[in-house]
Amino acid sequence: MADQPTSLVAGSKAVPRQFPAQGEPVIHRVNKLGLWTLYIKEVRRFIKVQTQTIWAPAITTLLQLVIFTVALGREGREVLGVSFATFVAPGLIVMGMMNNAFANSSFNFLSGKMQGTIVDYLMPPLSEIELMLGLIGAAVTRAVLVGLALAGAMWLYPGVHLGVPHLWAIVWFALMGSMLLAFVGLLSSMWAEKFDHNAAITNFVIMPLTMLSGTFYVIDNLAPAFQTISRLNPIFYVISGFRFGFLGQSDIGSTNEAVLHGAIGLGVLNLVVGTVCFLLLKRGWKLKS
Repeated sequence: MADQPTSLVAGSKAVPRQFPAQGEPVIHRVNKLGLWTLYIKEVRRFIKVQTQTIWAPAITTLLQLVIFTVALGREGREVLGVSFATFVAPGLIVMGMMNNAFANSSFNFLSGKMQGTIVDYLMPPLSEIELMLGLIGAAVTRAVLVGLALAGAMWLYPGVHLGVPHLWAIVWFALMGSMLLAFVGLLSSMWAEKFDHNAAITNFVIMPLTMLSGTFYVIDNLAPAFQTISRLNPIFYVISGFRFGFLGQSDIGSTNEAVLHGAIGLGVLNLVVGTVCFLLLKRGWKLKS
């Protein structure tokens, strides 16, 4: 008993420290402390360089608004009954959110592979679902912070007049869009073996999908074949649904019922992609040697 650790209690008496019986689990069902620690660690990682991760994307997106409104918004041009600046602002906000959600989650495992620190994600007593929730939660947090910064800048921009007729659509489509790109980023970081692979996904998949999603135009102006292609793009529903929350109208429709189908579809798509991420994590796909 001399080697057994002791702890001090009232009266300065030393009593043996009680340990759980061998084989008895200490963490039950959900490792809340581990999940919270991973989430905070990932949030602090991008907060430490917030000039690059939050403010720089906000400024870049605001510059896009300036350029497109100067180039295309002259002579009082209106789209869907509002000024061009007001029409394009919601799409730019949620596009900035999605791009940053992807950037955050696509960095995790890839940086670990490149720097040899991936063991920091694989060794802690976290289940696959806890690991995924921590990483996706941090990516969505970054997206929300970028979105808030952008929304504040857009509301101050001359010519942009945004209301909030459908708050549920703003919240739902912002979260669903950010989660979708966060899941895609996590898949990308699992698959990629070098930063060039990740850049290829960004340039040849994410960028075309976001830029050709109706952010700067209504798809009614397209030929029927291209309208059909646009409706197969899930980011189109994110952009249009988010715009509906601010303007009360969108390419999808001008009623809650019309937009609700897109909202449900995005929820189902996130569930499917999230399940794929979970199964690949459980198999340790491209993570374990």
